[in-house]
Parts: sequence; C-alpha cells; structure tokens
Amino acid sequence: MLRVQQLSVNGRRDELLPATSLQVGRGELLLVSGNRQDQRTALALALSGRLKPSGGRFEWDGSEWEGSTRIKTLRQASAVVDSPGVNEPEQHLSVRDLVTEDLALVPRRYRGSLLSRPWLKVNRFEDIAGLWTEQLPAARRIELLTALALANPQTDLLVVDSPDRHGDPADWLPRLQALAYDAGRPLAVVATVLRIPAGWTGPAATIGTAGSPPEDDADAAAEPLEATTTPETEDAK
Repeated sequence: MLRVQQLSVNGRRDELLPATSLQVGRGELLLVSGNRQDQRTALALALSGRLKPSGGRFEWDGSEWEGSTRIKTLRQASAVVDSPGVNEPEQHLSVRDLVTEDLALVPRRYRGSLLSRPWLKVNRFEDIAGLWTEQLPAARRIELLTALALANPQTDLLVVDSPDRHGDPADWLPRLQALAYDAGRPLAVVATVLRIPAGWTGPAATIGTAGSPPEDDADAAAEPLEATTTPETEDAK
C-alpha cells in the first residue's frame, strides 16, 4: 500500500506540487487528475521517490517515511513511465535501441540474459522493433514502456505520467487496468491525467486535494516528512 497525506513539493518561486492526499494498494489502479503538466510530473516523481517532498506524510508497505533510506527503498520498488522531459523516449531512438538502453538499467543481479533481440521476441514487439519511438501508436507505446518498466522484478509500484497526452482512454486505460489486476503479479498503479475519463468508477484523486485518505489506527501516528526546498530528480528510470 502506498499512502500519502498532504504531500507537497516547493519550487524555486512557488509551490510545484500543492498538498495532495491519496492511497493505492497492489491490485488497484488510481487515476490522479491535475490541470498542469508540471504538477502531474512532480507528483509522479515524488510518489516514486525520485523527487524529495517538502512536507506531508508518506508510507509504503506499512513503513512510514524515515529519510533517505526510505527514498532508496521506494525507488527500488517503483518505476516512472513516460514522464515528459524526464524519461520519455527520445524521438531519434528506434524501439530496438530504446529496449537496449532500458534493459541495461535493470540491476545487474536481475539482468541475466536480458538482451534486446530475445526480449523483443518473447514480449511480442518484433513487429515494431525497427520503428522510431515517435511512430508508435499510443496503445503500443504504453504497452512497450510498461513492459520495459516491469523487466525489473523489483517493480511493485508503477507510476505512469500523463498517458492521456498520447491518445484516448481506450489507448492506455485497458493496459493499466490489466497490469494492476494481474493475479500473477498485482501492481499498485498510479496514472496522472489531465482529467478523469468519463465513466471511470475506480479509485480517483485530484492534485491539490489534501483531505486525509482512510487510515488504520496503526497509521494515525505517522510522522511528518522532514522539510526541504531542494528537489532531487535523479534516477528517473
């Protein structure tokens, strides 16, 4: 379970992420809406431990925030997918080159024989291997990028940044639902979006909504985060 209460990030001049509360567990897909791309990206990076929050309460798998050690633990358990200006695929890359680069980022002890050619075949992406990333249809793009994120067996939390900028909900929502609800590997999945799709009845939150998410008695004593005004954005993949 990922639970944040009044999570915020200060920017250089104004608030980069207004206080936001949400929670998502394994086997759930949470959609979080926000009007500004920079706020959606800040939330995606903060939820995955790649941007240090300025305030709020933070919990992952029952362990409350305890400084840099917890940041590292959260980074190792999470993956940010397709974040604009952070780790979205470069347009000049072919799919084959993108796969080669991303597989090289998988920790060595898990990498084994992860080579691009067999990986593309096993995961059924051979048909797009020669395309430039900018040529990918929206549905295939999200399928490829999430599959690459899950090449690391440590990944339990998937944070997808603004998938709706590439297409309609039908292009990305079914894929994220399938990943969250996969009985063999249930994930906690968060997607930041401009607006919640019409007809969505699953979990949803809004950036800037700072109400307290439901908490157990054991969670009530969580300590606030140590304040900081210096975001850290390294290790986005």
